Amino acid sequence: MNICWFITILLLLHSCSPGDGMDHGIVGGHASVPHSRPYMVYILDSITHTACDGFLVREDFVMTAAHCKMNFRRPKVYLGVSDKKFLPHGIEVDSFPHPGFKNKPGNDIMLLKLKTPATLNKTVTIIDLPNPWNDKILKDCLVMGWGSMIHKHYSPSTVLRELNVTLKNLTHCFEPDVICNEDPFGPAQGDSGGPLVCKDIVMGIVSFNMEKTEGYLTGYTRVSQHLLWINEIMKKNNI
Repeated sequence: MNICWFITILLLLHSCSPGDGMDHGIVGGHASVPHSRPYMVYILDSITHTACDGFLVREDFVMTAAHCKMNFRRPKVYLGVSDKKFLPHGIEVDSFPHPGFKNKPGNDIMLLKLKTPATLNKTVTIIDLPNPWNDKILKDCLVMGWGSMIHKHYSPSTVLRELNVTLKNLTHCFEPDVICNEDPFGPAQGDSGGPLVCKDIVMGIVSFNMEKTEGYLTGYTRVSQHLLWINEIMKKNNI
């Protein structure tokens, strides 16, 4: 495994527990209106206390990043969360990481099957996946999470935070299913697995970031590249 990629994963995966840190999250972001992103899911391992973000794509499935599984032993998902100081009961899951993920950029996507399907309501809803015939990435999108507000300093947020991002055309994206964006602001430690949302559709999954000369390069797994695999896993594991 490339050592730079390994270090990047460790930074994004930095373990935390409910209530740690200050009111921080997403570098340059601001606090989301409570429960305004009802598809967001907080994922916490009950043994390693490693945390990741995710989002609900079906009553019984959460999507996140495959590299989150590196430190997962007994993960639980928490639905309808705004402030981590007030977590509901966690739901146990079965993990389905993409078989092509090799601890490097590409195929960094995982589905978590809820052992108890979610009850949809005002604070718990599903976010739409892109259509296979129209997967054009828009430039004005939104990223969110419970991670740090400062690069190189881990201070996880207790509340969900978000940031409007303008995607730029970059050629160095490692793999065909990776969307890249270079900016001084964006996801940081603890934001792994969160969604890149464009026009209320999830287009990407926070995969990695790395320091560059004039900012940070963030890599998002392009969801549309994995629709066949997603549908296959969901079909095999129907409610």
